[in-house]
Amino acid sequence: MEFHPIGVVRSPFKDQQGTPIQSAYAQDAPGEIVLEARFAEALADLADFERIWVLYAFERAAPYKPKVVPYRDTVERGLFATRAPCRPNPIGLSVLRLVRIEKNILHVSGIDMLDGTAVLDIKPYAPQFDAFPDSKAGWLDAKSATRRRADRRFDK
Repeated sequence: MEFHPIGVVRSPFKDQQGTPIQSAYAQDAPGEIVLEARFAEALADLADFERIWVLYAFERAAPYKPKVVPYRDTVERGLFATRAPCRPNPIGLSVLRLVRIEKNILHVSGIDMLDGTAVLDIKPYAPQFDAFPDSKAGWLDAKSATRRRADRRFDK
């Protein structure tokens, strides 16, 4: 299986430390998803969506670890019960507000990715099947930590 980036993230965040740990904590942080020009036509009809899913590569993350202390906790957890970036396949996902599209550039807000991050795919966010607000969230339901910004614990 091979993946090839379709574009790159332009973000005010250059370093993992201080970057929001989820797009929900990024407030209105502006950014751009700059796609290769050959993908501009694939953006047809996307402008009417308020939010988009962006899948990307955690290129600067530490290698896979089966257990981690996630940003929002002080207890070690199994990796798959977290969103820590040190994954077997280092793929991230964020839901961003789509501000506008100009040719092959998506202007977004709520960005929580590092500048220069490789973009793998974009999908529309559809609230009728992407949101389950009453779902249980395991250890996150206990809210043992309130951290909203990254430190260097998952740096490569």
